[in-house]
Amino acid sequence: MPRFDEGRPEMTLEEFRLLRDHVYAHCGILIHEDMKFVMERRLWPRLEALGLADFGAYHRYLRYDAQRIAELEAAVESLTTHETYFFREPAQLKAFCEELLPLLEKKNARTRRLRLWSAGCSSGEEAYTVAMLLKDSGRFDDWDVEVHGTDLSRRVLAVARRAEYGPSALRATPPDLLERFFVPVGVNRVRVRDDVKAWVSFGHHNLADEAASQLVPRTDVVFCRNVMIYFDQAARRRVLGVIRDRLCPGGYLLLGHAENLLSLGADFELVHLKGDLVYRRPELPNGEGR
Repeated sequence: MPRFDEGRPEMTLEEFRLLRDHVYAHCGILIHEDMKFVMERRLWPRLEALGLADFGAYHRYLRYDAQRIAELEAAVESLTTHETYFFREPAQLKAFCEELLPLLEKKNARTRRLRLWSAGCSSGEEAYTVAMLLKDSGRFDDWDVEVHGTDLSRRVLAVARRAEYGPSALRATPPDLLERFFVPVGVNRVRVRDDVKAWVSFGHHNLADEAASQLVPRTDVVFCRNVMIYFDQAARRRVLGVIRDRLCPGGYLLLGHAENLLSLGADFELVHLKGDLVYRRPELPNGEGR
């Protein structure tokens, strides 16, 4: 019986390192050498789609072809996963609702304006979850509120904008919130309610692109959960610098529970909430900076 990969080109170690370094320079995602086998198999469909004979030709395509930017995005799309769902990490969300939202309501009472950023939002579940929690709190009904979701993948952003989801995305959604914030659109599928969608916007963004990050509005809270795991220490420092720059002084950063800022020396304060640990950009002297 022939092997399933018979006839497909193998990736040499040199080709792997060239492609790995190219991806890293583009978006900061580091692919370790023990992932060479995975990289080879995930990129095979790209070679076949482009009619290229081997990975050396693919690397040259990524460097010199007129379509190189679009193809690099397709390569990164193939190499990353976008697993997420609504109301992920409920303990952190509970602390966000019970402890951070009252602080933000008080802090922004004069402007009645609130901005939140879901960085690496994937297909939108996290951004919509945050908007639903804001609605559910009843604290910001007549405020100027925006939850901005960004991701490197244009494919998942299209899903986010469509706002239709199935059982896998909803597996942790409390039944009462499912009934209040979604409308049925077909068998086992629902759509996010329009008034929630009105608070949420999405945009393509590479966290490693410091210049493009200047276009992200200043924000009160950044959710950047389970994103840092793709970066090495150097890339994490750069991304944290971007996030710090876009946070208002006194703004909060929420990471995934498997992530922390230990050993990074980042300029954030660790805040001990009753139900979780979060990070905060220090306030400026005399409360300046908003």
